[in-house]
Amino acid sequence: MANKRKIINDPVFGFLSIPNDLIYDVLQHPYVQRLNRIRQLGLSYLVYPGAMHSRFGHSLGAMHLMHEAIQSLRLKGVKITDEEATAAMIAILLHDIGHGPFSHVLEHTLVDGVTHEDISLLMMQRINQDLHGQLDMAIAIFKNEYPKHFLHQLISSQLDVDRMDYLCRDSFFTGVQEGRVASERLLKMLDVRNDRLVVQVKGIYSVEKFLVARRLMYWQVYLHKTSVAAEQHLIKILSRAKELARKGTELFCSPALRYFLYQPVTFDMFSPTSEALDQYALLDDNDVLSAIKAWISSEDKVLSALSRSFINRQLFRGELIDAPLTDTQKAALNEQYAQALGISEQDAAYCWCEHVSTSNTYSEKADSIDILYSDDTVRDIAEASEILDLEALTRKPKKLYLFKMRENGI
Repeated sequence: MANKRKIINDPVFGFLSIPNDLIYDVLQHPYVQRLNRIRQLGLSYLVYPGAMHSRFGHSLGAMHLMHEAIQSLRLKGVKITDEEATAAMIAILLHDIGHGPFSHVLEHTLVDGVTHEDISLLMMQRINQDLHGQLDMAIAIFKNEYPKHFLHQLISSQLDVDRMDYLCRDSFFTGVQEGRVASERLLKMLDVRNDRLVVQVKGIYSVEKFLVARRLMYWQVYLHKTSVAAEQHLIKILSRAKELARKGTELFCSPALRYFLYQPVTFDMFSPTSEALDQYALLDDNDVLSAIKAWISSEDKVLSALSRSFINRQLFRGELIDAPLTDTQKAALNEQYAQALGISEQDAAYCWCEHVSTSNTYSEKADSIDILYSDDTVRDIAEASEILDLEALTRKPKKLYLFKMRENGI
């Protein structure tokens, strides 16, 4: 059999190797290739034009960092078999496989009670069936059911290779240099004590920079006001389309999008072999954008106005507010848009929304980031750091926004 190992030129980390045939077969699965058609940063390209990179690229980068982490740990005497290394690399490669178009938008509109984490696990189980059970260990590591807990920490913790890659990658493609982190140094500083990841004390400054970079990237990129406005705008479009579809209105859309618009789709409809999962796997950014372009010509004034303003980047305008709107203020907004569009005040509620953006840098309740000292003692980064304090790390600031359709978008 011909060797399937390949080398991929990644703009962030350079040449990446596909180390064995099993990983190559996983990469070639249609569920994984679908990630090429889903942008990593959703609608952030409307703010940062360079942010056109895909979730496939992020998954490859995270897999590369997993390989580097395992090599670093092996050099320190941590026992990781070749089978465990492959399983860990497959687990991180598939960690985002369940994401739908434009990140979390589908979770708020087209499916009920289904998260991308739920879908990721189902897709992993389906790929495992297709590959005759070769992903059993990868799934166990992903679910934190494998005896070596530190392998799961490399996939999902407060200092995992997922975060290391997306900070480096998103910083690179957006041009926001504050997000750049020293991933190579962080990986070389990793060790394991009592089945938990630790960072050698000489790497503490890299950890501090990592946490600061993550905080800056959240407010500069992931929770940028215009990006959030675009996401809320898109949610309103899909919510309106879903309402019209349930009333029997004929809307242009792909078969996969139609499946989710024209019927309620709940978690109990999903399984590794279900039609719901097959249809979900056919959804990508192209389905949504092509539908919205067609909906500009919709006879429904609300859907038409929302779609036209979205396609022309006349996005919802956001403003910070001190408190939730009163009933009187909500009624005034509904009246304003009802008169402007010639629609009912009930339908006018699609033209605005309130939204809370929030993020924290560090969580005491999650796996801590532990610093290993020369005397073999371990301390939490919040205690060990001289420049970061616990209150600053764990504070969860909130911003309350009012997003409204622009007057010139009506």
